[in-house]
Amino acid sequence: MNKAYKFRIYPNKEQEVLLSKTFGCCRFLYNAMLSDKISEYQATGKMLKNTPAMYKKEYPFLKEVDSLALANVQLHLEKAYKNFFRSPSVGFPKYKSKHKSRDSYTTNVVNGNIVFGDGKLKLPKLGKVRIRQHREIPEGYHLKSVTVSREPSGKYYASLLYEYNCGEKQAADCTYGHTRILGIDYAMHGMAVFSDELNAVYPGYLRQAEEKLAREQKRLSHCQKGSSNYKKQKRKVALCHEKVRNQRKDYIHKLTRKIADTYDAVGVEDIDMKAMGRCLHFGKSVMDNSYGMFRNILTYKLEEQGKKLVKIDRFFPSSKKCCKCGSVKKELKLSERIYRCNCGSVMDRDKNAAINIREEARRMLTA
Repeated sequence: MNKAYKFRIYPNKEQEVLLSKTFGCCRFLYNAMLSDKISEYQATGKMLKNTPAMYKKEYPFLKEVDSLALANVQLHLEKAYKNFFRSPSVGFPKYKSKHKSRDSYTTNVVNGNIVFGDGKLKLPKLGKVRIRQHREIPEGYHLKSVTVSREPSGKYYASLLYEYNCGEKQAADCTYGHTRILGIDYAMHGMAVFSDELNAVYPGYLRQAEEKLAREQKRLSHCQKGSSNYKKQKRKVALCHEKVRNQRKDYIHKLTRKIADTYDAVGVEDIDMKAMGRCLHFGKSVMDNSYGMFRNILTYKLEEQGKKLVKIDRFFPSSKKCCKCGSVKKELKLSERIYRCNCGSVMDRDKNAAINIREEARRMLTA
């Protein structure tokens, strides 16, 4: 399996200039290759097989940056084409914008060209960069590639992709069986409700920062676009968004680690978060909860320990079904937050749904 570790790096002034050149060259090459592919297809109806080497004679500045970064641009473009032809709903590859696209590039490990250790990260063309390693890399992990990125706030990060063998660990963990199962039901307030006594109430970091964010964005709208004050204020707005994003990730990582260490299997509903965000004006609350990110992070943390995340069909009547007697209500309004059954059971609607999800996950695992 592969696992990435993201660390912050601190390049000097010369390295920052080279990083900006690399970001720009990768974006320029991607757009040039995409444009030539489109022109060739319109003229001949055939797919053009172009490579970065074909552009270095005409554009000598491409030789100043890492050649492996340019090679990965070609791979990313080919992958975008394959995804489009495999599923047209993904969309045709688009040109990269200087102001809207993410500043990043990927380079691969070849003949020891990348060295990581002693607080330094040696990269091709860039040399040694100071890095803050806040966690240790386990033994037996082999470095495959590094992705360098620049956030809108001006901070630089390096994502190190490692390859490791997890077959023995998974085989050992699978012998424990799925004795402890947790059911999770999505909740608009608090992100999720659990079938057990586990309590977790998401604070809503975006809502907490709304007032400050609105104030900084208002100041940005009064600045002249392109001026020095505009760039400074734009960075302040980016820092506000970055803080909310970091708070959200920190909360989700701690919660998912606690669940993955405690339970052998987890049952969740296979709901479409994008569709839910578009209906009933719930977009901001749904995106702030980041339930989709929570589910993705929980999946890989369970898989690392040989455990399972079971997705229940979205049409399963988890909310309408009584967890005590099993009877299903024909109608249940969204405003009814307390589930009342003819058998005498009275409990929170989301708690009842979480228990039903847990039992359905147990049935699926047994089957």
